[in-house]
Amino acid sequence: MTRGPALLKSVVRIALVALIGATLLLVFLEKQLIYYPEPGLDVTPEALGLPFEEVLLDAEPGVKVHAWFIRAAKQPAAATILFSHGNAGNIADRLDRVLRWRGLDADFLLYDYRGYGRSTGHPDEEGTYLDGRAAYDYLVKSRGVDPKHLILMGESLGCAIAIQLAIERPAGGLVIEAPFASIAHMANAIYPFLPLGLFIRTRYLNIEKVPRLRMPVLVVQGTEDEVIPVEQGKMVFDATPPPRRYLAIDGAHHNDVYVIGAERYRAALSDFIASSLPPNAAPALVEISKP
Repeated sequence: MTRGPALLKSVVRIALVALIGATLLLVFLEKQLIYYPEPGLDVTPEALGLPFEEVLLDAEPGVKVHAWFIRAAKQPAAATILFSHGNAGNIADRLDRVLRWRGLDADFLLYDYRGYGRSTGHPDEEGTYLDGRAAYDYLVKSRGVDPKHLILMGESLGCAIAIQLAIERPAGGLVIEAPFASIAHMANAIYPFLPLGLFIRTRYLNIEKVPRLRMPVLVVQGTEDEVIPVEQGKMVFDATPPPRRYLAIDGAHHNDVYVIGAERYRAALSDFIASSLPPNAAPALVEISKP
């Protein structure tokens, strides 16, 4: 007669052990689940006819950050975009963006986090922040870029690095594409039955940081993003103080926002850059119909 309750207790006990085991395994594999670095570079700006300079930055002792400074089609450019990429691939995968945005009257600095592309070291949260600071300091201190003419831009994971820079350093504006609320929010969205948010050490607390922003912000999202829940992007936008703008690209997924919404995205980006620059700065030159 007591076999039923005993069996139920055994099943519950096994389930709890399985849940704890799965949680501990995922916490142990935390960095492998967050960072997907691609070493080496399949293509260079030169192969695509883009004028560029090779840059190697000292992020910290023993860590070299590789970057490309790509010049705008017309010089001098009205703005410089510091681009922080997502958690997979490397800067070679972002050259298509630069090609599509050649008319923005903006120079670009593409850089790889430690462990990505030709950058040395291994990625972690604080390390990516250091890499972003090294890229920013290179532009401002070595190239003499006026922060008022500097646009910080991040996609996916890169949103976290761009947001961190934006609360630490002055800039003309911030563009974040497919932002997430935090790693804990992402873990809970992907593994809703596991208490990963309580144990995961990588934080990237975007939702807690954006209220501290003091510059114009443009949030861009694909409505069909299959990686980062659209609700998280809206949470980040709602927590961001004005001036702020929101651009939803209908039908776009996580990695094709700038392709599916090519004209609308480029027009919005052009307008955002022009409106974020000082009044006496040259306007962006792209003439595209507004969305």
